[in-house]
Amino acid sequence: MEKIWLKRYPEGMPEEIDPNHYDSLLEVFEKSFSDYSELPAFSNMGNQLTYKEIDIATKKFASYLQNNLGLKKGDKVAVMMPNLLQTPITILGVLRAGCVVVNVNPLYTVRELAHQLKDSETKTIILLQNFARTLEQALPQTDINNIVLTQVGDLSGGLKKHIVNFVVKRVKKMVPAFNLPNTIAFNDVLSQGKEHDYKRPHLLHDDLAFLQYTGGTTGVSKGAMLTHGNMVSNLEQVSGCLDKILVKGKEVVVTALPLYHIFALTANCLTFMKYGGLNLLITNPRDMKAFVKDLSNNKFTAITGVNTLFNGLLNTPGFNELDFSSLKFSLGGGMAVQRPVAERWQKITNSKLMEGYGLTECAPLVTISPYDLDGYNGSIGLPAPSTLLRIVGEDGQDMPVGESGELWVKGPQVMKGYYNRKDETQNCMSDGWFATGDVAKCDEEGFFFIVDRKKDMIIVSGFNVFPNEVEEVVAMHEGILEVAAVGVPHDVSGEQVKIFVVKKDPLLTEKDIINHCRKNLTNYKVPKFVEFKDELPKTNVGKILRRALKEAS
Repeated sequence: MEKIWLKRYPEGMPEEIDPNHYDSLLEVFEKSFSDYSELPAFSNMGNQLTYKEIDIATKKFASYLQNNLGLKKGDKVAVMMPNLLQTPITILGVLRAGCVVVNVNPLYTVRELAHQLKDSETKTIILLQNFARTLEQALPQTDINNIVLTQVGDLSGGLKKHIVNFVVKRVKKMVPAFNLPNTIAFNDVLSQGKEHDYKRPHLLHDDLAFLQYTGGTTGVSKGAMLTHGNMVSNLEQVSGCLDKILVKGKEVVVTALPLYHIFALTANCLTFMKYGGLNLLITNPRDMKAFVKDLSNNKFTAITGVNTLFNGLLNTPGFNELDFSSLKFSLGGGMAVQRPVAERWQKITNSKLMEGYGLTECAPLVTISPYDLDGYNGSIGLPAPSTLLRIVGEDGQDMPVGESGELWVKGPQVMKGYYNRKDETQNCMSDGWFATGDVAKCDEEGFFFIVDRKKDMIIVSGFNVFPNEVEEVVAMHEGILEVAAVGVPHDVSGEQVKIFVVKKDPLLTEKDIINHCRKNLTNYKVPKFVEFKDELPKTNVGKILRRALKEAS
């Protein structure tokens, strides 16, 4: 496709970026640690760390991994935490040791955690104590031999640390009993790490930085191999899109989306570190009342989120009374921001809501609304610099402007492939192009619009839910003969999971199925609706017609 979008690029936005500007993410961090040493880098629950303090802590962490645990360049290290001060220290520390970060959703069930740890060949994990019982139950199915545990208040300091940890464990009872062998305390890692010299690894673009797990275009969770080159390139692409509105050392971004999600990892943590900004880490954004209180105490200049988050804040008392005078822009991603939500958000905050499109496999940025756009226009924006897009028809040919087809992406941010899954990689990658599975179209100005998603994927609050996985879990119940999962519209989360079930056991109830799912699926994947059927519609070769079920529901 001709790069028609270039004519619509705002003034100063480059057509191309230099992917070789930095050899690795380490160079990006090191420059920020040097340039912004005295500025605040991360804030959480009333505590704050400067770039200098993050520099020191991440070196200690890296040193411990290298010297005490004997980890080598390329070893996998799982990180299973919500947004706490410990999280960026851990992620950056793992990278500074030359190891590969395997981000893990803390809400994973035993089955999901065991799969990811085994599939990624991970032997070391750092996690919040609240989720230790899940690890304990998954441990026999993994190769884990190093376990670092942290508690919520570990970096609060002084008496506050003990009070916070006591309240979380004893008062709120948020730490289920567990029994894990030979665990290491997070603070001990930092204190012991400084006893040895940190050895800076030699990292280049082709070295792995993250194994970021995703369902991809099928239901099997697999690790997208994101290299240092992918991540550096995507940061340069983000800079190309936002450089004219971000001021070095002056930005404060609200980071409510979890850092284990590629959106927040790149758009918040890494991007704003590159600019010497402050990440305001929100540990539990579902507590909207406390969230709004946090916002009232900070003059934030940017916020990222998904439709669910924006809608939740808009409907929380006190939000519309906040001071938005410093807010430059809001960035929506992960799922489509609904027009009524976007328009109300822009009216109340008096700021632009820019929408972007990204994929785990693309580190993630692919397109973004130009910063000079007047307001929400329903598109996913223009391609980022150095990004090529194609709209491919059923016959494999490029479709003309205005016509729909599958969206293909090519650029330096496109992953190396899926970890240990050559066939899966070949199914979606060809000659550097990544076939997204999303159906899109392009207008005459070069704005892209998503008109349909991956054939059967369900998006709940920005998180991908693949019917295959839900169906597999439901089918594990001995009282079920057949099952099909689809997404149904929901005002708050965008979609929710609905399943159609043919019973084997006539006494089986909806409650039985939901309870079974809760034991094996993260909450957002658990079906919210169950409909019993005598039979499910199928093709002539026996494939269940999910689309027919969805249209009839």
